[in-house]
Amino acid sequence: MATTHQEEHTKSIENPEIYWAKAADDCFWYKPCDKVLDDSNKPFYKWFKGGITNTCYNALDFHINSGLGEKLALIYDSPVTDTIKKYTFIELREEVAKFAGVLAENGVNKGDRVVVYMPMIPEAAIAMLACARIGAVHSVVFGGFASKELATRIDDAKPEVIVSASCGIETQKVIPYKPLLDEAINIANHKPGKTIILQRPMEKATMKPGRDVDWKDAMATAEPHECVPVEATDPLYILYTSGTTGQPKGVVRDNGGHMVALKWSMKAVYDVDEGDVFWAASDVGWVVGHSYIVYAPLLKGCTTVLFEGKPVGTPDAGAFWRVISEHKVKTLFTAPTAFRAIKRDDPNAELMENYDLSNFKALFLAGERSDPDTLKWAENNLKVPVIDHWWQTETGWAIASNCMGIEPMPVKYGSPTKAVPGWDLKVLDKDCNPVKDGDIGTLAAKLPLPPGTLPTLWQNDERFISAYLDEFPGYFTTSDAGYIDEDGYVYVMARTDDIINVAGHRLSTGAMEEILADHPDVAECAVLGVADQLKGQLPVGFLVLKAGVEKGHDDILKEVVADVRKRIGPVAAFKTATIVDRLPKTRSGKILRGTIQKIADNEQWNMPATIDDPDILGEMEQALIKIGYASARK
Repeated sequence: MATTHQEEHTKSIENPEIYWAKAADDCFWYKPCDKVLDDSNKPFYKWFKGGITNTCYNALDFHINSGLGEKLALIYDSPVTDTIKKYTFIELREEVAKFAGVLAENGVNKGDRVVVYMPMIPEAAIAMLACARIGAVHSVVFGGFASKELATRIDDAKPEVIVSASCGIETQKVIPYKPLLDEAINIANHKPGKTIILQRPMEKATMKPGRDVDWKDAMATAEPHECVPVEATDPLYILYTSGTTGQPKGVVRDNGGHMVALKWSMKAVYDVDEGDVFWAASDVGWVVGHSYIVYAPLLKGCTTVLFEGKPVGTPDAGAFWRVISEHKVKTLFTAPTAFRAIKRDDPNAELMENYDLSNFKALFLAGERSDPDTLKWAENNLKVPVIDHWWQTETGWAIASNCMGIEPMPVKYGSPTKAVPGWDLKVLDKDCNPVKDGDIGTLAAKLPLPPGTLPTLWQNDERFISAYLDEFPGYFTTSDAGYIDEDGYVYVMARTDDIINVAGHRLSTGAMEEILADHPDVAECAVLGVADQLKGQLPVGFLVLKAGVEKGHDDILKEVVADVRKRIGPVAAFKTATIVDRLPKTRSGKILRGTIQKIADNEQWNMPATIDDPDILGEMEQALIKIGYASARK
């Protein structure tokens, strides 16, 4: 019998143990749990306490034993190396089991940590799954991360082994990894026992005798390793996310809750079934890569696509359409910034006409706010549902979404629809009181959080409480500002530190960005608040135009200023905007608003470790000086 989103959500909040116990029945357990939700040590809730399982078994062996061994598990598509390689579940398990043996031979035991510092190649997923197979805890660090940042993570995780590759490839540029890794180990206080290095043909790494192990040589003699049973509450991985103190936070994910929630989400949220082809166009260095390149699709028995390329430039803005067409992708999950880049280079979607997209059924966007203009562009050209959904590294899966496998709902542009089952989402004022429908406040989730979310930070319970729980007792703060309307639709406007104060008025930079993005000539944009002696802060807009725009820049700037004044009112005090060639972003596509703001306010700033291209900050500095902000560095 069909169920509605409201019915599912109500059941999940009123009877969470019954709700998630049913979802857990879809997974393999060596031993069922003693208690579905253990709340004996609040706020440290534990899901499926006493249960014994193995995430790798559920992702691979479970399907092989169910007769799906010859089905495709993973497709590696690399336009930067002109390579496509496919693995069945049996073939992928063979590689994972052998590499699990390599890890064991090099001193890795259950509970030990392994840092994975890899490009987007199959061996990255194989290393992650091999850690899960033997009960080791992996911590993936984005390949090419700066040595200092990598060293910080090595010191916190204290890995027994580091797994890496000789290089990564950014479009056409080869990035040697080994010198960065060697320097990180040199800087770090903790020294790993071994490093395992995959030598790629485009860059030969210099090996250190006694410490460095060649991946291919080790695999040639490795004995396959069986799955090691682990507690549901044992950690599966640590993923570091930036902290306000400069010390990254190690988000912990458990085995049991993670497995149950992600497998459930594939059907409930994405409407994807066993055997479907699912593609998350992200990187294994980010949470999307963990959840929806490696774990969730394989747990569900889907074929997952691992893509080593970019939405534009490998070779053009038709790259995504080629992958969808060639591999019969049913559902794509990517960041809005990828579609903004495609829209900028191919505003009329002419390249789309070269490919057969008949198997494609849905596009999901997340990672930053999806502006309505980009969402509508994708809708109009793809002719499939385009779903904006919202989640974070800490949550591991969606907080709010149009749940296509439960009850597809009407789209409200600018909203990721409603709270997903399991999430008791509220909008709170500074005194922890719920606000009225439509009023902006902090979006917070009532405890306990659903399975698959972070139970704590790695060896830092105190920081877990201070960072996420102290501000609103009884709630997890998302640090996102927004509102919920009278229909229950969620609107995520900005990070709470992106709410600016203009002459006493609290205004959302996200609302202004939405208006700027609606302009027909704008490909992408950012608005940030800069210091002003009279009004406290003033909003400043940065616009990247679509390819081929012929209208004068001054005319476009006047039009966007008038648009903000018309739709928000004079209270916004939006008078200044400028046009730039590009915006500074992290490798995952998030705009570095905080760094731009520090440059504008003449504050001390450091080069972000996650920046995609360091040269761009110099360009932003010049753009700010041109409009009367920032001072040239001496």
